[in-house]
Amino acid sequence: MRKSPTILLSVTVLLVVSLACVLPNVLPGISAPTLDPNAVGTAIMQTMQSALTQTAGVAVPIDVVSSPTLTLEPTLSPTATLSPTAMFTNTPLIPLISVSVNTNCRVGPGEAYERVGALMVGETVQTYGRNPTGRYWYVQNPDRGNEYCWLWGEYATVVGNVAAVPIFTPPPTPTPVPSFDASYVELEMCAGWWVDFELTNTGGMAFKSISLNVEDTNTDDDISLYADRFTAIDDCVGSTTEDILGPGETLTVSTPAFAYNPRGHKLRATITLCSGTGQNGTCVTQVIKFSP
Repeated sequence: MRKSPTILLSVTVLLVVSLACVLPNVLPGISAPTLDPNAVGTAIMQTMQSALTQTAGVAVPIDVVSSPTLTLEPTLSPTATLSPTAMFTNTPLIPLISVSVNTNCRVGPGEAYERVGALMVGETVQTYGRNPTGRYWYVQNPDRGNEYCWLWGEYATVVGNVAAVPIFTPPPTPTPVPSFDASYVELEMCAGWWVDFELTNTGGMAFKSISLNVEDTNTDDDISLYADRFTAIDDCVGSTTEDILGPGETLTVSTPAFAYNPRGHKLRATITLCSGTGQNGTCVTQVIKFSP
């Protein structure tokens, strides 16, 4: 705001009024005092300085707002993160099973079930299930592609998504069926003559007793044996005895001695094996004809 011209005009007016008041009061005959020609200018300057001083005293200071200082943060370039290279293995989705030892495959998980096939070393089949204990695998029958069977896992290796293999409830344990095979072996002699037979347990039940009858159809003579053990005579050296003929086992049984040499005669043997002692329990009989 410009105030200097107004102040100067006011000062000038005051000086003029002051002179007007002084001059008329000068007595006649008395000369007016000589005025210093510089007095007016000096007064004017003093008055202006005073006015300027008062004006400066009431001046309102203007706040100067300093501009904020901008601090630039350095821009960091993103550091590349190296991800590890994923390693993929060729794992089949379908669970496949192989064995390190030739292993039987049965209709159920256990030796009590019938054998229907076998997985051989070097072969691979697909598995579809497992039993609750995880010891047997339900697989495609290696010998019959349209059938399935249970494989013992003792020597098995399974690859693939094993977690997706469901647990199957196996069929009930079958009732063991007793059976055996009998065959003539030879006629032996040592202070008498006797016949040796070979017996093989082909069923699922153990045998604990035997009854044996051999009839000579040429002479109508016969000899019989009833025992809770299975004894084989080895020439004139000695004998061996077994108490039980278990499933899958094979042993030799000798008849009592003939009083004569039956060589060349027609003989018929009736052999009965029983699951209990004293010819009790479940019994099975076979008849074979032979000529020593």
